[in-house]
Amino acid sequence: FMSDAKLDIPSGKILEKVIRGLNDNDLNLDNKEIMGDVYEYLLAKLSVNGTNGQFRTPRHIINMMVKLMQPKLGDIICDPAMGSAGFLMESAKYIHEHQKDELNNKEKREMFNSQMFHGNETDPDMLRIGTMNMTLHDVSNPQIFYKNSLTDDNKDTSMYDLILANPPFSGSLDANDLAKSIKDICPSKSTELLFIALFLRSMKIGGRCASIVPVGVVNNTNEKAYTIIRKELVENQRLKAIIYMPSGVFKPYSGVQTAIIIFDKTNNGGTDKVWLYNMENDGFSLDDKRNEIAQNDIPDILTRYFDVEGESQRTAYEKSFFITKEDIVANDYVLSLNKYQKKKIEKKVYRSSSEIIESISTLEEQFNDIMKIIKEGMKD
Repeated sequence: FMSDAKLDIPSGKILEKVIRGLNDNDLNLDNKEIMGDVYEYLLAKLSVNGTNGQFRTPRHIINMMVKLMQPKLGDIICDPAMGSAGFLMESAKYIHEHQKDELNNKEKREMFNSQMFHGNETDPDMLRIGTMNMTLHDVSNPQIFYKNSLTDDNKDTSMYDLILANPPFSGSLDANDLAKSIKDICPSKSTELLFIALFLRSMKIGGRCASIVPVGVVNNTNEKAYTIIRKELVENQRLKAIIYMPSGVFKPYSGVQTAIIIFDKTNNGGTDKVWLYNMENDGFSLDDKRNEIAQNDIPDILTRYFDVEGESQRTAYEKSFFITKEDIVANDYVLSLNKYQKKKIEKKVYRSSSEIIESISTLEEQFNDIMKIIKEGMKD
């Protein structure tokens, strides 16, 4: 991946300054954990939209999704549109934190280094960035490839235990380039639908997926393909949860409104009820500045998601609640939040017409009395 890389440092003096800076012992950059943190900081400054509709996923959103899916040692994990490998990196960190002792086992460590993490990407710059990201987070040999996941170049079928992704939204693919096995699942050119079809093909039975999607995936009724993919998730797989995110999450470089869908591959149904959550804040202002704020639904999401019994008691008037499969079918598989969430409307009680007229008459009499006093005062 480094064969075509360019180092744009314009002069020897600047290069010398960079090298001296990196050699500063106070920075402690020989510590791999600190170097990983430095790299993440630099990635956070990459706020550039890709030509195919891809953009960087905020780190706190990735972190939330990884915590929701709880990856474990031995899971074969994939991001088929990996970008800077944020989902893979955060999964590796999660396993480090929760199964550190098991990683001391030589065989398990080898599996962690060389077998667990898979990613595809078509942007050479992202391939370099993503590979370096994994290396700096202690995954020495991730299975990362220069590959368009939606074409016949990608043969992955029933391979993965867990898929975490934020695939491109706005792109479309020429029908001739699209893998037939994906077209068979979803007859569309829209990448957001094609990637869901790819997830279903790529996962093992029992595999689980959390993916960011534009809200059109859950509520679009203009194109039949959107209904087809929703029906597939509800009837043939196990749709577990939808988290509706506010439109400012991806600002300043995109105002698209998104949701997170979570489902398991069963090929035999299993959807009985689906958990919905209306995220209103993610800890940052929802404008172009994205300043940190106190309001943050993420801790609440993580608590409620795992409290199935408690959530079962909630109603559609709250931030989160369950809907049944019967509800979804009755709404023709439309999964828009507005279809299910209810709002309490307080009844306003107004004065009777006679009372209002009497009040006006009283005010009019008071006005006339005041005007009379003013006029008499003017005569004096």
